[in-house]
Formats: sequence, C-alpha cells, structure tokens
Amino acid sequence: MRLCLRGQGSGGGVLCVLGVLHGERGQSKALPLRLCEPLRQPALFNPVLCMSQPTSRLPLLDTLKGLACAAIVAHHLAFYGPMSDIALPLAPDLMAWLYDYARMAVQVFLVLGGYLAAASLAPEGAARFGPVGPQWLKRFVRLAAPYVVALLVTVLVSALVRPWMEHPSVPGDPDLAQLITHALLLHSLLDHESLSAGVWYVAIDFQLFALSVLIFAAVRALPSAWARQRAAQLGQAVVAAGVAASLWGFNRDASWDVWALYFFGAYGLGMMVFWASRAPQAAGWVLAMAVLGGVGLALEFRARIALALVTALLMVWALRTPAVRQWRGISALVRLGQMSYSVFLIHFAVCLLVNAVVSGLWPASPWINALGMLLAFSLSIVAGQWLYRTVEQRTPTLPTMLRWQASLVAAGVLVQLGSNWG
Repeated sequence: MRLCLRGQGSGGGVLCVLGVLHGERGQSKALPLRLCEPLRQPALFNPVLCMSQPTSRLPLLDTLKGLACAAIVAHHLAFYGPMSDIALPLAPDLMAWLYDYARMAVQVFLVLGGYLAAASLAPEGAARFGPVGPQWLKRFVRLAAPYVVALLVTVLVSALVRPWMEHPSVPGDPDLAQLITHALLLHSLLDHESLSAGVWYVAIDFQLFALSVLIFAAVRALPSAWARQRAAQLGQAVVAAGVAASLWGFNRDASWDVWALYFFGAYGLGMMVFWASRAPQAAGWVLAMAVLGGVGLALEFRARIALALVTALLMVWALRTPAVRQWRGISALVRLGQMSYSVFLIHFAVCLLVNAVVSGLWPASPWINALGMLLAFSLSIVAGQWLYRTVEQRTPTLPTMLRWQASLVAAGVLVQLGSNWG
C-alpha cells in the first residue's frame, strides 16, 4: 500500500509512505518509509522518515550496538573464568581496561534503548499505543523468550563444568526460588544470586520500558482539555524531569541500582535524542541534555554518566548529519548489532565452557589461554546467531515463552536433584 501526503504551501512536496503488510503467522511487517520528493516545509520535515530503514534498523545504530556488545563480551571474558588470569601477563594493561571500563558499554545500550522506546511509544512525545497491559506483556515476551532459552543453556553448561572447574565464575546449583524469579525477571529485586552474567540488565530493561509506558499513559489520562492539547509537550517534560531526578538523585545512591529510576537518566537521554533528531531545530534539546547531564556530573562525577551523555549528544549530531545518518556502517558490526541481544544473553554459557576446556587442558600456557579467549568470543557470536535466528527473530508468542519458562524451571530442578544425589 502507498500513501502520499502533500505538503501545504509553495514549498510542499509529496511524502510517500509504504504501508504495513501482514506476514507469516499474522505478524506485522513495517515497510520502509521513503521521501519521494523533498518536503521543504520545516514543520513537516522529519529526518526519521527520510531513512530507507525502520528506525530500529539504522546501520549507524546497529554499528553502535555491535561495538557495545563486543565490549561487554570482552569485559566478561576478562572478568570471569581462569583464562584471563592465565593470559594476564601477556597484556596486563589491556586486561585491566577490559576489567574496569569495558562494562560501561551498558550505558550505550541504555541510551539506545530509550531512543527506540520513544520511537515506538511516543514519537511526538504523546502516547501512540493502546492499553498499558498489552504493551507490558508484549515487551515481556519479546525480552523473556530468548533470555529464558539462554538461561536454560547456561544452567546446563554450569552443571556440566561444575565438577571439573572449581572457580568463583561458575554459578552454584540453582534452587527453585532462583529459577522462578529469574523466569519472571524478579531476581534482582528479590536479591537472588544471578544464574548468568549480565541478566540484571534484562530485568532493568523491562522496568524502564514499563515505566515509560506508564509515564505516557498517565499523561494521556489527564482529564483537562489543556493537558490533552499539550500531551506531547507534557510527556517530554515528564521524561526530562525523570532524567533530572535520576541523574541528580537516584543514580547517586547505589541502593537504587535494582530499580529503573537508577538508570532512567541514560534511558531518558536516549528518548530526548529521538525527539531532538526529529525537531526542526535541535539546539533546545541539546542544551537541555547538556544541562541535565552537566549538573548531574557537577553534583557527582560518574564516568558511566559522562559516557551516556557523550553518546546521546553524538547521536543527535550523527542523526541530524545527512552524510553520517546515511552511512552504511561496518558490515560485521551491523550484523553483530542486529543480534546483539542474543549474543549478550548466551555468551556467558559459551565462555564458561571454553574456560573449562582450555584452562583445564593448558593451565600454565598464557598464549593458549589468550587464544581461548578469542575462541570464546568467536563462539559467542556463533551461539548468539543461533539464538537470534531460532528464537528472537521469530517473534515469540506467550505460549512459547511459557513453555521455555517451564523448561528452565524443570531443568534447574533436575540439576539440583542430580547434584544432591551425586
């Protein structure tokens, strides 16, 4: 389907939009939006609509996601397992940097997550979705299905390597409460030991999305005509206030680090990036972001917040610069970025297995263990591609997710029983 909208005035052009088709299993497929003729009228100009790809599939953003994913995997390889300890003498400075700083790439994911949330929930600042409950459920299923499958693999791999690799990196036998709370993304809130590296982020991502849905739904529900007329501005103002509350307050208190408000500063900056990329003039948005982030850093300098702020400001510049926005990216990083969530989820299981084999067979060889780290990195990408194609890319349904959740709990219980009997 093609829909053409004609701009008003002498400078108006024609905006042609390719519609939505329904693919296999009834899932919707958004086709690219294309600008057929220049729209010269500023009020109608929308940089996002000029891109041939959907917002979530911009090569620029996928490249950024790929870089962040690679940094996180490398950090966990340096942080967990004996291979990094054995290989440490070969590159102590690099290992120290990966250990201490590569983890901050999570901030990049937070900013990108906020950007994509604004694109899907409130592209103009006002809610563009239906009831709250279905939005939460849809997001939970999309996050939880590949996450639970990866956890299932990790639980089984941990049970396999536990008898012959004594190392703090190996998770202990899971108990029933751990399994259930992980399946429901409640493990951090209920202070249960993680079954895999980085799974706290999945729970936080869902919290942030759920909070964003609540914000825009609450603004939409305001009864006054004045509020309804200014829903977009009010929604954006509430997000900016949330960024201030997070950066100036909640993020400075580590006791809040299991709640969305601790991370909303970076996430909200990502939302502001999206709105800035669409605005006729971005100067106001850039100033607001700089003030919010600058005051937060003046109150207490945190390198992670500095990175989030720099990432957000650079994204505004990149998305509003035609030559940069149209960049096709680095193909390998683009592909990694597209499946970064799946790689992030399953890489710990791969790293555990490779650590057990390599450090067990060559416990005194720094070079072989360094090569083992590279092997683990490569195999993590391969495993992530498998998870992406078999689970994440197939748009999981609620029944599918429930079956995987039940499988995780059952497998964990069997592992625990086997350990007790052994």
